[in-house]
Order: sequence, then structure tokens, then C-alpha cells
Amino acid sequence: MRTQRQVVDFSLRRRALLREVHSGRVGTYEVCDASPYLKSAAKFHGEPTDELCPVCRRENLTHVHYIYGDELRQSSGQARRLAELPILAMTLSEFHVYVVEVCRACGWNHLVEQYLLGRDGLGDDGERPARAQGGAAE
Repeated sequence: MRTQRQVVDFSLRRRALLREVHSGRVGTYEVCDASPYLKSAAKFHGEPTDELCPVCRRENLTHVHYIYGDELRQSSGQARRLAELPILAMTLSEFHVYVVEVCRACGWNHLVEQYLLGRDGLGDDGERPARAQGGAAE
């Protein structure tokens, strides 16, 4: 997505947690605790992935995208399909997206990524402003 910015990747935290689970220091009951609401969101709003669950290895993971922001009002905190996000990004000035991976079989869930979307990341010509790209002005 063109307006995606301030990306936070939680893959290191995920790897560390899985290392703890596989070594036996953390029980699967502690990490396979997806709520019924999260499993339902994965079923109806989730995006299937090709990645097998790292805990049970029975089912592929599903990514659920939750959106939060002041402009969203009552829609804040809802799960949305990935295809809806670019439309919202062009309509709203700014909102946060949290991507959670879920195994619908065993209940494994983990925050994968967090980022910001919206029109505020675009310049007047529809592209990112120079200051937002991290480059110094020449």
C-alpha cells in the first residue's frame, strides 16, 4: 500500500516466544488462547496465508487486520478485509492497522505487524512527501 508508514514488525518477538514454546519453558495452553471473537474474525474477515501454524502444524494461519482511529468512530476496533484497507486509506486522514495471525485449529495467535495508513502520508501530488521518505532535502 502506498500510504503505509511507521511499520512495526513483531517477528523477533514471535521467534523468541516460539523458541520458548518448543523448548518447553512456555506451555501451549499459554499461547494458544485465541478468544472466540478472534477466531470468528479470522473465519469471516481473515486472509488465509500459506504458512502452517508453528504450534500445531495442522492448519494454515489466517491474518486478521484490525483498524483503529478517531475518524472511524464506531468502526474503530473492527476487523476488516485486506482489500478494504486501500479504500479506507484514501478516504481517511489516518488510522492504525494491527495484523494478528491466528490458527483456527489450535488457537495460536500473535501480533505480526502494526502500521499507519491514511491520506496524511501523501503529498499534494499523491506521493509521499520528501520528509516522510527519510531523505534530507537537497
